[in-house]
Amino acid sequence: MKNYTLLAFLFFSVSNFAQIKGTVTDEKGTPLPFVSVFEENTYSGTTSNEQGKYQLTVKEPGKNKIVFQYLGYKTQKITIPADAKTTLPDVKMSEESFALNEVVIDPKNNPANAIIKSAMAAKKDNSDKIARYTADFYSKGMFKVKDLPKKILGQKVDLGDDLASNLDSTGTGILYLSETISKVTFEKPNKLKERIIASKISGNNRGYSYNTASRSTYDFYENTINFDTKLISPIADNAFAYYKYKLEGTFFDDNKQQIYKIKVIPKRDKEPVFEGYIYIVDDSFAIYAIDLDIKGYRMKNEFTEVMNLKQNFTYNTQNKIWIKNAQTLDFTAGIFGIKFSGKFAYIYSNYDFPASFENKTFGNEIVSFELNANKKDDTFWNNIRPIPLTIEESNDYTKKDSLQIIRKSQKYTDSVDAKNNKFKVLDVLMGYDYKNTYKRHSFEYKGLLNLASLSFNTIQGFNLDSGFSFKKWSEDESKTTSLSTTFNYGFSDEHFRITGEFSHKFNNINHATISASGGTKVAQFNSAEPITKLINSISSLFFKDNYMKLYNLEFAQINYSQNVLNGVSLNAKLGYEQRKPLFNTTDYSFFKRDDLYSSNNPLAPNDFTTPAFEKHHLFKTALSARINFGNKYISRPDGRYNFKNDKFPTLFLNIEKAFAASEKKYEFEKVGAAVLYDLSLGNKGVLGMSFKAAKFFNADNISFVDYKHFNGNQTHIGTSSRYLNVFNLMPYYTNSTNDSYLEMHLEHNDKGYIMNKIPLLNLLKSTMNIGFHSLAVPNRKPYTEFTAGLDNLGFGKFKIFRVDYVHSYQGGIQQNGVVFGLKILNVLD
Repeated sequence: MKNYTLLAFLFFSVSNFAQIKGTVTDEKGTPLPFVSVFEENTYSGTTSNEQGKYQLTVKEPGKNKIVFQYLGYKTQKITIPADAKTTLPDVKMSEESFALNEVVIDPKNNPANAIIKSAMAAKKDNSDKIARYTADFYSKGMFKVKDLPKKILGQKVDLGDDLASNLDSTGTGILYLSETISKVTFEKPNKLKERIIASKISGNNRGYSYNTASRSTYDFYENTINFDTKLISPIADNAFAYYKYKLEGTFFDDNKQQIYKIKVIPKRDKEPVFEGYIYIVDDSFAIYAIDLDIKGYRMKNEFTEVMNLKQNFTYNTQNKIWIKNAQTLDFTAGIFGIKFSGKFAYIYSNYDFPASFENKTFGNEIVSFELNANKKDDTFWNNIRPIPLTIEESNDYTKKDSLQIIRKSQKYTDSVDAKNNKFKVLDVLMGYDYKNTYKRHSFEYKGLLNLASLSFNTIQGFNLDSGFSFKKWSEDESKTTSLSTTFNYGFSDEHFRITGEFSHKFNNINHATISASGGTKVAQFNSAEPITKLINSISSLFFKDNYMKLYNLEFAQINYSQNVLNGVSLNAKLGYEQRKPLFNTTDYSFFKRDDLYSSNNPLAPNDFTTPAFEKHHLFKTALSARINFGNKYISRPDGRYNFKNDKFPTLFLNIEKAFAASEKKYEFEKVGAAVLYDLSLGNKGVLGMSFKAAKFFNADNISFVDYKHFNGNQTHIGTSSRYLNVFNLMPYYTNSTNDSYLEMHLEHNDKGYIMNKIPLLNLLKSTMNIGFHSLAVPNRKPYTEFTAGLDNLGFGKFKIFRVDYVHSYQGGIQQNGVVFGLKILNVLD
């Protein structure tokens, strides 16, 4: 019944309007893409598509002229008869004649500089005029790939059947196509509320588009525009430090206002800058249009080749406001000879500029979806879509939506699964996957030769993992259940260890999850596992260093976590642990075979007979909270998705208690807190901060396992992208404590602000990191580190390296060293 009501409403509404459709071309008949088409003195408009096709619903036929506006071409106007219901006017546009007759070019007095200075001076006034508004919003996004090979570096490229079928024999086609219709309420600097009315993804009637106004707001009246890196606006307060300008011409728009076309030229190639054109209106010095390129390396995104951002502004003679009505963002990217491209178009219409908003207008919810936003039919979209589909887009919808019906049928999914689920003899060794798509469950066996899990330590020698896992999920994946078990065998200690885990997520609203795990495994004394298996294997086998200290853990544990309030999540844990000391069982290495490994006792590396602790057991319970202040979220029918507010820090709180131990001395209490915060310094980079503190109670004789162990590093290899949780030269266990501690990490990444200005070094396209790290524990001198290094190093598009010089100091002992960061190791391990 609701659908019939909606159709009746649409019919009644459209019957009172007029719809115009046509094609916009140049004088030679070449279609012009993304021409702004709007009713004069209104904020009702659209743009033409890539084939020059446009369509516009005119609210009051005969009252206003229809304006066709395109950069580099003379503005055209046509009149729609008052009694027209549908008209099909094709429009030919002629190139604009740019004039410089009245401008005297003086090398010592660049006229473009004077215009830019005037635009800077008028920036606040022009920004304030559009600081508060409501509007209708439409976006369309398409992502394509070209020349995708069957294999990359010998590995098969698996996009899945759904995506793979979208490509032709050359590996070319549309990977993603979607549209969004929404209502937007906005107030500067960053208050936003968006209600998604309709969302459409080609070939997926259960998906929700990510093309939202919140992700596409680029305001050049601000000093910086965020593209991961803060790029400098051509009219920023400090723009003359980054740009040169050239006045290339002037013309008059349809309102007889003079427009300046100014070329924006970067002073230094590696800076976070734009290049292209900005159009400025005389007298008001408002932005008329933007046509700027962004090179990938300038925003520290090497895989992106170039992005082009266009913005068109319209003018209303009644309120005298220039406001953005259309925006396009195109990009090209590539790697391994594969070309990617994206095209995104955005339309803002039906603006209203209220004097103020009610107090409760804005909240933590920034985007919400109507219940059936992704269920709108073709009739709805054909009536409301402001930019006509191209032939390619229309064919993509037709093809994928038809295939979706087939692919969701049990007959199809069973046939595909049957093909993929075929069992081969070698699967016993290499592993086997089984999936039932229709019933939504899968099974995985890792194989007897799971070489990816192969590692080495002095307790087990070489050891391998294998195991099984089972997963079941709901259609929208709001509920998932998984069950897994892992088998580990050490070839030197000849021990077989088994662990198992069960997990169930109840929903995507508060993300309530319960899990249980148990079994036997070798565990590091530091549960944060600062030494990865890969790094430890290399250190041991090649350099005869066994920094990883292990003990045998038999355990059973249950966890429950849930978001209890906006931005507040709790995790409760109860577990039983039995700990047993372990000793080295092998002295094997590839090199230095005459050297000895240190012992497995972190307190006495040269004592091979005394264990670090005595065998014991206990129960442990813990309650922890994570608080994201000012947390924002998106509400969708299938769940709630949180976004940390970068303005505020994240706070962690933890209470832990050990009880019912085999001996009373092993029982203790501990409370702790941590604060993480990234302070944005605009185009000058980001200052990352991490503060941690905790206090033990009744812990004088607890096991060394339960001490607080800090993340040191004796390998001189860094595996993370940032060093806000590690001491780069500190031994792993020399500062462990069962009392109290205060830990601090500061790291400033200049995002190229300094490095971009240094000749020769700027060719590296790197960033500079300056760090300070400090640790204070009772009865010891404080440990401090100072670091300075370069990040974003590498070859071509692969910027995966980092190098830091480190100076440390503790109790009169100073150390100097170099840490080589291999960020890819964090992925491989």
